[in-house]
Amino acid sequence: MDFLHFLLSQNNIFIVAAAVVSGIMLAIPALRKSGGGSAIGTAEAIQMVNQRQAVWVDVRPAEQYQAGHIAQARSVPVTDLEKKAAGLPKNKPLVVVCEQGRDSSRAVSRLKAQGFAEVVALQGGMKAWSQAGLPVTQKA
Repeated sequence: MDFLHFLLSQNNIFIVAAAVVSGIMLAIPALRKSGGGSAIGTAEAIQMVNQRQAVWVDVRPAEQYQAGHIAQARSVPVTDLEKKAAGLPKNKPLVVVCEQGRDSSRAVSRLKAQGFAEVVALQGGMKAWSQAGLPVTQKA
């Protein structure tokens, strides 16, 4: 009863409310990540490519791809995804890259619907890649 009295005391109600709000704010990113479950960070993506021969799939428009992309990434603009998906390997994991991570999550869903088993998005896209100081090439 003392604990309940403490929680409901007028002086402590704001502290309790702040603790509850803080807890919710801390839980939101974890819930979002587990909800999609198909986005990985740059380090995980590099590890997937190096250890499991994953294939980079860049879904940005051709102009953005040509301006700079991850080495060995395949250009498959999101507008051509259905047509060009047949050229992607189904026996290897795919890491889908866009500019900021938004388009890639939609592309992941579309590729999974086409029968690709292991497809993930690069969280934050090329923006995160560049911010991490990772190399970008303009070679085709």
